[in-house]
Amino acid sequence: QVQLVESGGGLVQAGGSLRLSCAASGSIFGINVMGWYRQAPGKQRELVAAISSGDSTNYADSVKGRFTISRGNGQNTVYLQMNSLKPEDTGVYYCNAQQHAILNYWGQGTQVTVSS
Repeated sequence: QVQLVESGGGLVQAGGSLRLSCAASGSIFGINVMGWYRQAPGKQRELVAAISSGDSTNYADSVKGRFTISRGNGQNTVYLQMNSLKPEDTGVYYCNAQQHAILNYWGQGTQVTVSS
């Protein structure tokens, strides 16, 4: 089992920045991708950004150039630096870890609210 704990959400004005953190613990061997998803009210959960164990990254078109995903030391922590935030970035942000290419784990979610 893998446990994911997120932190760093909050309320920010449009144009501001936030940094989300996700720490993985437990049986973390074999985690090959970590990422961030978000879910806005009334919408489906969507991929925001992901990073592989080889540091390849993937971003949603809507956040390219504004958000940056990165790993911490030891590969069991992932960050999402969010700049130039827009009201449409509002939602619950979930950390995700994929293990052995078949198992998916989710964090509890952290609220990000961007006011206009």
